[in-house]
Amino acid sequence: MHFSENSRVWVYQSDRELTDNEALQIKVLLDNFTTGWTAHNNQLKAKAEIRYNRFIVLIVDESQAGASGCSIDKSVHFMQQIEAQFGINLFDRFNLAYRQGSEVLSAPRAQFEELLKQGDINTDTIVFNNLVQNLTELENKWEVPFKNSWHIQLFGNLVA
Repeated sequence: MHFSENSRVWVYQSDRELTDNEALQIKVLLDNFTTGWTAHNNQLKAKAEIRYNRFIVLIVDESQAGASGCSIDKSVHFMQQIEAQFGINLFDRFNLAYRQGSEVLSAPRAQFEELLKQGDINTDTIVFNNLVQNLTELENKWEVPFKNSWHIQLFGNLVA
């Protein structure tokens, strides 16, 4: 299926890396969910991806049917079920992800701030902007240097 570049996206970040087995299990659940996901009895053109065994990305192409408040609530409840089943946290917006070499790591806010002060994270460190809204932003503005992300506004004064 082809998805419009304006398709809506929601990025959920796990507080830990998923095992390959967990990612496979979650992918099956995601595929089942997106296949049956509806808004006002209209089938949504939707898919889900797991990236880096850490991020779950829901994508809805609203050219066919728009995601309603109720359908978004369904997805949130589904993600809460994933959390409970796999013992992960997908809703902590201050669990911040970044790259260290080829590895994707995350840290709670206080630890992230310490890493900045120590220079372990700097303005060139790749961070993940999970606030992206659509497929174009996901492809172009999701993995960005710290200096080009929203992180700089919040944490810029801490950069060593």
